[in-house]
Amino acid sequence: MKLSQRIESMQQSPIRKLVPIAEAAKKKGKKVYHLNIGQPDIPTPDTFFDAVKNFDEKVLAYTFSEGIPQLIDSFINYYKKYDIHFDKDEILITNGGSEALLFSLVAICEHGDEILIPEPFYTNYNGFGNLAGVKVVPVTTKAEEGFHLPKKEDILKLITPKTKAIVLSNPGNPTGVVYSKEEVYMLKDIAKENNLFILADEVYREFVYDGFEYISFGHLKDIADRVVIIDSISKRYSACGARIGSIASKNKELISQILKLCQSRLCVATIEQIGAAALINVPENYFTEVVEEYKKRRDIVYNSLNEIDGVICEKPNGAFYVIAKLPVENAEDFVVWLLRDFDVDNETIMMAPAEGFYATEGLGRDEVRISYVLNEHDLAKSMNIIKEGLKVYNNKK
Repeated sequence: MKLSQRIESMQQSPIRKLVPIAEAAKKKGKKVYHLNIGQPDIPTPDTFFDAVKNFDEKVLAYTFSEGIPQLIDSFINYYKKYDIHFDKDEILITNGGSEALLFSLVAICEHGDEILIPEPFYTNYNGFGNLAGVKVVPVTTKAEEGFHLPKKEDILKLITPKTKAIVLSNPGNPTGVVYSKEEVYMLKDIAKENNLFILADEVYREFVYDGFEYISFGHLKDIADRVVIIDSISKRYSACGARIGSIASKNKELISQILKLCQSRLCVATIEQIGAAALINVPENYFTEVVEEYKKRRDIVYNSLNEIDGVICEKPNGAFYVIAKLPVENAEDFVVWLLRDFDVDNETIMMAPAEGFYATEGLGRDEVRISYVLNEHDLAKSMNIIKEGLKVYNNKK
């Protein structure tokens, strides 16, 4: 039986596709440090679990397709802390940020439309674009430039009559870039001048380091009707398994249309919404401590990489990822070799080959994404494994 071109053309996750090789290494007795996936080891706040434990309804029933009122109110109050103001009919609760992105693309784009995305980008952007029948047009950024955006005129050259939106994460996954005020305002002008939506994935909003100024697209009042904020509790509160995200926009017509898609999947899981609604009560010092912890981890990874000959890596200012250009021809081959054939004291690491984060063929072939979600001790060991592994790998032929 022939399957759809839609599914056959969808790429495998570069973050997860090498998992069987890692599992085989573990079966041989190796310890594998996972730097390939953005799964924080920070404890989820007790506030979430306490709310779930206190849920005492006798029937676990469907709830509202747009989300339970207390969770919508929770997001409204959360955004107020950032001087971003939404009404109840401007927010929809989704099954994670992934569903939020897919629903937004389906609502905004016709089949055959185009979206601009700075590359390298979160790989699911490509997959969801494919499912929505949308062509991803990459805006190429470079490791040597810290993955900041090119000049306005270079972006304008990519816009066609089919271009419908700019999609980006800020702070960035997989790069850790935080776009400057000048970059944000440049994109604002491009969207305004070319009648484009901006789908702003801001799930790493809290994780900004070194006093770097962060500007949300929700602050840009003159394009409020064309900004869609994609959000999630997954990384903010280390609650990836809860699968709670949101879509927020001042464009009430867009929200009312996306609600049809929410109705088609009935509702988001009730108990997870109950837990998520309570997270607004988490004290602010939680974020202070978590951000400081990630900054320490960032510094270990960045400083270690910069001590290795041939590695190119600019300091990331946000999220908990870094893309490093390695002195190898094929980073995926190196990652597989580390898992299968190399160890330090019977320990090795798993990274995500970065080629899968690009849409332009051939780019990222010598790069890896490292997620610094492990504790400082394990990260230091992991960086040493990279250093020693590169020495052996580049001398094995």
